[in-house]
Amino acid sequence: MANEVIWKPSAKQIREANVTAFMKRHEIKSYKELIQRCTTGIEWFWDSCVHETNISWSEPYTQLVDGSHGVAFAKWFVGGRLNITENCVDRHAANKRFAKKTAVVWQGECGARKTMTYQELFEQTNRVANFLKASGIQKGDMVALYLPMIAELIPIYFAILKVGAVVVPIFSGFGAEAVSTRLNDAQVKMVFTCDASLRRGKEVRVKEMLDPALENSPSVSKCVVVRRLFLDDVPLTPGRDVFYDEVMSAQSDEAECEELPSDHECMVIYTSGTTGKPKGTVHTHAGTLAQVTKEFFFNFDVKPKDTFFWVTDIGWMMGPWEIIGTTHFGATLVICEGAPHYPQSDRVLTLAEKEGVTHLGVSPTLVRLWMRENPQMGRKHKMSKLRVIGSTGEPWDNDAYMWCFEQIGKKQVPIMNISGGTELMGCLLAPLIIKELKACSLQSPGLGMAVDVYTEGGYSAESGEVGYLVCKKPAPSMTKGFLGDRQRYLDTYFSRFKNIWNHGDWAVRDEDGQWFLRGRADDTIKIAGKRTGPSEIESCLCDHPFVNEACAIGIPDDLKGESLVCFAVLRPDIGGTAYLNTALKKWVMRQLGKTLKPSSVYFVSALPKTRSGKIVRGTIKKKYLGQDVGDLASVENPDLLEGIPVLS
Repeated sequence: MANEVIWKPSAKQIREANVTAFMKRHEIKSYKELIQRCTTGIEWFWDSCVHETNISWSEPYTQLVDGSHGVAFAKWFVGGRLNITENCVDRHAANKRFAKKTAVVWQGECGARKTMTYQELFEQTNRVANFLKASGIQKGDMVALYLPMIAELIPIYFAILKVGAVVVPIFSGFGAEAVSTRLNDAQVKMVFTCDASLRRGKEVRVKEMLDPALENSPSVSKCVVVRRLFLDDVPLTPGRDVFYDEVMSAQSDEAECEELPSDHECMVIYTSGTTGKPKGTVHTHAGTLAQVTKEFFFNFDVKPKDTFFWVTDIGWMMGPWEIIGTTHFGATLVICEGAPHYPQSDRVLTLAEKEGVTHLGVSPTLVRLWMRENPQMGRKHKMSKLRVIGSTGEPWDNDAYMWCFEQIGKKQVPIMNISGGTELMGCLLAPLIIKELKACSLQSPGLGMAVDVYTEGGYSAESGEVGYLVCKKPAPSMTKGFLGDRQRYLDTYFSRFKNIWNHGDWAVRDEDGQWFLRGRADDTIKIAGKRTGPSEIESCLCDHPFVNEACAIGIPDDLKGESLVCFAVLRPDIGGTAYLNTALKKWVMRQLGKTLKPSSVYFVSALPKTRSGKIVRGTIKKKYLGQDVGDLASVENPDLLEGIPVLS
């Protein structure tokens, strides 16, 4: 664990931070007192939070939280009524200060650019809302988005919420089977898609990819096709398929916003299906809005003048998260179509610099790609407006983290390394801008999140002791269960510790109270009685100057219980020799001890990952052991599994 503080906030950053104003209002004198009050007095915090972040209620709640059914099924903001779209769109359009302000900036992979003001977003949202109602969509109906990150996505998203329907975002790169599984599970009635989009310079025919799934999804009665590339030969099924521009032109740009109960469903977001049937996590208007706005306000210190750009997709939690959080505060959202490193490897940085981005969200995988393609890439981009770098989804290695901090952030910009999940629509751990950071740290518990590190026996672990990351009290945004599968939800999060949310991550607090993650608990490797997470070994390998990325798995061993097998992606100019193989084994042994010396190291060109950047260790392990690898719908590059050898 790195003990060196690499970044400290300036007096100006502390003075102007949103969280500082909150602390003054509540007479909180220190960071330590803030964390203590917000994690033990969660009821006080959440009641204060929704007022601090200026959430608008059409009817105020009469009870903050009803926990009579336990942590798993707590009800929040009982009696209240509101709508996410009213908070993020309608009220800004009605405010002269925001109506003409840019809400959305979109860039196509070809360089095309579109913008929308809050007034334009409001009017387009209303047209879509009126179309939904005219098509028979009612409160509670499921409407899917099978769309890349195009400009029309934003008003479509808000329109679904405006009428009280439920958004089901689906990654537009999924194949027919993965899509139809989700459409049928949610009983989706309408799907929005597009004719085609661009990715890595190639035309991706999105509607044609969707059609086989629609044939096996009888609940879908309408498919709306946005013209992105204006193709002449888009296949349309009469009575079901219509073009977006044609049906929207006939709609009024005025529409009433449905006032919904706090616990009215807003989204069903599916988690990765690499370990079985995808799980539809259910989220509500009030819970989602409370959690997302809290993180934007306190952790990312977002203000209306800011421009927010997170490299993500609508199919993953971070897509809805950035859309809601940015617009709630009247800031400007930047989205882009296509691959983040095409047509130039520094496309994201060029776009961020051009648009004056203040908050840039990246993944460690993207940063490692930048390092590999051009180690000095960051130096040509001044990033003069940038004040926060965000990251989530996978562990950092020290080299990539420090490269990002030094090259992109110029040693002046903090990396807000956050961690939570789709099931939470937010974070368990997230740094604050008023507190110093160590490399790869997640720094703090999320405010209002009663997190802890538990031992196997269910006790709080000592500092330096790795244990389970848990949440001991409910939070507003915790999923209300898995769609149609209550027991699987309970088994997943509440079976290890009674009435305690077990997130499935290994975590540790250091002697200074900073938090770090050590990988997924279900990836645990146990060698000769010593338990470790793969990220510890992977980070060690990545510290070697010749290694860009690594994956570690444990395989059955008659003597030690498990033995360690590693896969390494080398620098492009380095060859995988037998000498280097031996050297890497010794490198790990010297750093972590003889017990954790790998039994085998294999050199691979790249590692299979989910589309959100997580290494699919379980799938790699199955391939190596010659087992059925299961559903690969969530794997971005399944062809790379061919490069994983099979144990003979």
